[in-house]
Amino acid sequence: MIEAAPITNIMRALADPTRRAVFERVAGAEEISVAELTRGSGVTQGAISQHLKALKQAGLVAERPEGRHVYYRAQPDGLAPLVDWIGHYRAFWRDRLDNLRDVLKDIDP
Repeated sequence: MIEAAPITNIMRALADPTRRAVFERVAGAEEISVAELTRGSGVTQGAISQHLKALKQAGLVAERPEGRHVYYRAQPDGLAPLVDWIGHYRAFWRDRLDNLRDVLKDIDP
């Protein structure tokens, strides 16, 4: 059985559209600072920091402090529990779609 807590934390972290956008920007960069994330986002630096905190707690980003700046990067394995969970249901739907295909062939040969 797949453990629910990490999946719940990831889903909760990515449920917010602004947080998803922050995560996408972090994932699209090798490393990025809070100041860079704030520029052009229409969100305050404090709000970006709070979103990054939630992403970090969910295991989706890691931080690297350097002097007065903190740089963030995506965690490569952060989405693994969610991918595993989706994979479990992919098999479920594949079987159901195969059954539907068979029924449709029987209806309209």
